[in-house]
Amino acid sequence: MEPMTSYDVAFVIEQALGHATHADNLRATIGTDQAIRPHWALIPFETFGISAQIPFFSSNWTVRAGIRARCALRRLSRQARLDAVFIHTQVPALLCTGWLRRLPGFVSLDATPIQYDALGEVYGHRQGHDWLEAIKWRLNRRTFMAALHLIAWSEWARQSLVRDYRVPEDKVTVIPPGVDISAWRPRQPVRRSASDPVKILFVGGNLARKGGLLLLEAFRSLQMPQVELHVVTRDEVEAGQGVFVYRDMAPNEERLKALYHRCDIFALPTYGDCLALVLLEAAAAGLAIISTDLGGIPEVVRGSETGLIVPVGDRLALAEALRALIGQPDLRARLAQAAMAHVAASYDAAKNARRLVALISEHIADVRSGRTGEAWAAR
Repeated sequence: MEPMTSYDVAFVIEQALGHATHADNLRATIGTDQAIRPHWALIPFETFGISAQIPFFSSNWTVRAGIRARCALRRLSRQARLDAVFIHTQVPALLCTGWLRRLPGFVSLDATPIQYDALGEVYGHRQGHDWLEAIKWRLNRRTFMAALHLIAWSEWARQSLVRDYRVPEDKVTVIPPGVDISAWRPRQPVRRSASDPVKILFVGGNLARKGGLLLLEAFRSLQMPQVELHVVTRDEVEAGQGVFVYRDMAPNEERLKALYHRCDIFALPTYGDCLALVLLEAAAAGLAIISTDLGGIPEVVRGSETGLIVPVGDRLALAEALRALIGQPDLRARLAQAAMAHVAASYDAAKNARRLVALISEHIADVRSGRTGEAWAAR
């Protein structure tokens, strides 16, 4: 038997928002596969020390991420002879097109810039003048075309790459992020009596953008004594009758998982998300889910199949969905079971990491054998 070829691959991953959790999940999985030797560079969002005083660098995430990614790739290339580069997301990749052309390059993203602009208001992001947006479009398309292959988190993002940036369809593969299914699945069935309160869980660092304030309003309008709302957030929020607040829980920690397992309903009526990883955790933990029709969320929360979808910002619809799940234990159980099965099939972190490793390895082998031929040379 011939020995397996193993490739040295730089993984450059931004740490803004939920991408840090994605990096943790990849690092826990990639490297156990002998096909790839990973070399990690985590690109922090924050500025600190002297860098916080540098004009434009400290205020512009694209510039900051790109410069840090370039420095990281130079460092990694001195430590190992790299065979390929993987960059998540396109933000740090924008200033790394030279690396993407020099080595087989892979760019992963949860949303395209055009999609992010559509959600921009809730992120505090504003579009520039038309001339500036045209330059931004060209820079992003240049990055997408410089990469050997693109990995989209969702079909929603894939469609935008093809439609809005004219990327060839065969250049994009959908590989969603994932969760450690075994770590989030309840270790034993949770047995509750009919007298136990129904517990609703919300997890979101940004309370307003994630719909936490709307959820608090909807919950208070229910006026149902045997119902509790548990809120995990970094923001200040007042606990009260039936409302419990946790401001000291970190992603993936055991206390957070235990809280998921004590609850019945997961509500994330978000105003702005591309694909919220907490929904995958909630599904794996066996909760019935309520969320909104944004980004790639409907690919996880399929309305009336794996959860309930409500219009963005609609307090009455949210309250109605909560009442339906609170009052119908059989509906909760059916949606939760379907969500668990769906996430196990399509959003298992280990399975999807293996898919990613296989895709990268196959493309590197194609380049080395000349099977990419003119397409690789013409980028």
